[in-house]
Amino acid sequence: MSAALPAFSALLFGLSGCLVDFGARTLPTAMQRLYPGHDNEQFNAAHSALEQRLGRTPSASERQAFEQALSETACEHAELTPGALQQLQHLHRQNVPCAWLDELPRDASIALAAQLPDWLPAGPNRATRAWPAPDACWQALADLQVAQLEGCVLISGEPRLLQAGLNAGLWTIGLAACGPLCGQAPADWQALAAAERDRLRTQATLTLYRLGVHAVIDQLSELGPCLDDLGSRRQKGEKP
Repeated sequence: MSAALPAFSALLFGLSGCLVDFGARTLPTAMQRLYPGHDNEQFNAAHSALEQRLGRTPSASERQAFEQALSETACEHAELTPGALQQLQHLHRQNVPCAWLDELPRDASIALAAQLPDWLPAGPNRATRAWPAPDACWQALADLQVAQLEGCVLISGEPRLLQAGLNAGLWTIGLAACGPLCGQAPADWQALAAAERDRLRTQATLTLYRLGVHAVIDQLSELGPCLDDLGSRRQKGEKP
């Protein structure tokens, strides 16, 4: 951020489809492996995906197999997204408090976060209401010992987490290309024709703006100028 603009109080990041796992493929890939033949099925949330697939309450063994598949898949998808490490290092040098949020089972989340810097804390490791309730955002900021909501930002490609950020009173930045709305693994995204990438990106961008987010970028490599723009809007008196 430009030194002339107001500093941000804290930044919260989604994990899957934001900092790591381009395309947020961990959950759908794990489900495809457990239940082949349902490649195009969409899941609203990790905590309800198994019930959605089975159409009933899962047994203890089914739940255990699901969580194991998620952890194994997360280890394969623990690759940083473009610009993630550079942006985190820049924010760390500026002493901006940061943390990541995720809704996968804890073992899977920790596996996904394996390549993130040691200084970057995870979100709350305690029961909170599921997104889009604002609890996880508020608890993460409390754990960071942030004194005020003013100047706090949430960055994610997951609509329900972004809605949680909006419900919490935060500035929100949506990620169009690397999140679950496009849902493409990095190699598959690059292999798409330019026109198809533009179509998917445009659809995702419109969906995020309709949600009410304050800005949309493709991926974290574009975060710096976006934060400068939000800083200018804050300087002019705009509120989230």
